[in-house]
Amino acid sequence: MAYKGKIIRNPKTGQTIEFVTTAEDSDGAFLEMVTSYAPHSKEPVAHYHPLQHEYFTVLEGALTIKKNGKIITLTRGMSIEIPKNTTHSMWNNGSAKTVLKWKVAPALSTEFFFETTMGLVSDNKTKADGNPCLLQVALLAKKYSKEFRLFKPSYAIQRIVFALLTPFALLAGKRAVYKKYIN
Repeated sequence: MAYKGKIIRNPKTGQTIEFVTTAEDSDGAFLEMVTSYAPHSKEPVAHYHPLQHEYFTVLEGALTIKKNGKIITLTRGMSIEIPKNTTHSMWNNGSAKTVLKWKVAPALSTEFFFETTMGLVSDNKTKADGNPCLLQVALLAKKYSKEFRLFKPSYAIQRIVFALLTPFALLAGKRAVYKKYIN
């Protein structure tokens, strides 16, 4: 379970997340974190948040953002808001570590999503690049659809494909929630 000061790490990408204000602390109004990206990190998959706004302030280094297909670079002291339903991805394209203050509002179950995905990476239950396999993605996408959606394929197609994959994922021993990561 997330709590103020808890740090989770992705050993494959070098990203860290420190929880500053949890959903419980804010009565669900927001989740606030400090995150760091290793130099020359990989651009993640384009995604959007159907019910949440995100706010980022660069504390150290530089952040590269692809927002609705347009590349933006933020440096120390600069901020950006990503409104709900805005397609984006972000990474560190520079040679120094990037550190951000990151706020998500409302919080929803975002902290559980991060704890789960980083827990899977830490337990080596992902591909070499740190991304979960398609069967795991199917369960996570269904469970956390209010928090996170892939940009492609369309959400309607994702729902159909992930619904078809769900029984196979469960038979393979995958779960949407792993208590050991969120306890």
